[in-house]
Amino acid sequence: MKAKYLPVLSICLGIIYSACSNPKDSATSSSDTASAIAETAPSTPALAITGVKWKLIELMGQPVADSVNGKEPFITFKKEDSSYAANGGCNGLGGKFELNEQTLRITFQQGMSTMMACPDMTIESGLKQVLTDADNYTISDSILSLNKARMAPLARFRKVE
Repeated sequence: MKAKYLPVLSICLGIIYSACSNPKDSATSSSDTASAIAETAPSTPALAITGVKWKLIELMGQPVADSVNGKEPFITFKKEDSSYAANGGCNGLGGKFELNEQTLRITFQQGMSTMMACPDMTIESGLKQVLTDADNYTISDSILSLNKARMAPLARFRKVE
């Protein structure tokens, strides 16, 4: 009965040996693996996030007006002291941020905020929520996106020239 399985076992071992020892297949497999890793790994941003004024253009998938309550919604990042300054169309916001340019990870720490009351606080409230929730960013074609995990962008900003 055992002799009946010996030819099948020999064929299986032969297939495994030939698959493992074929250098052409190994090279193809390695390059395919490298390509797959390159496609999924975050790319280095073409534009630095710091030292630039970013105008808020989209919040939670909805377009943002150029002016809210007579002010332009924006965010800036200072590399020297890892601080950010922002405005959601009413109050000035600011605090510290931590940035990893290799992994494109970002976290915000709440800092100060002015306390004015304005007719429309919707954009400001949404921007505050984005700064609480965002954990990564991407930059593409002068557009900064603040994201949470792999979901749709929470906010998008355009570089101001």
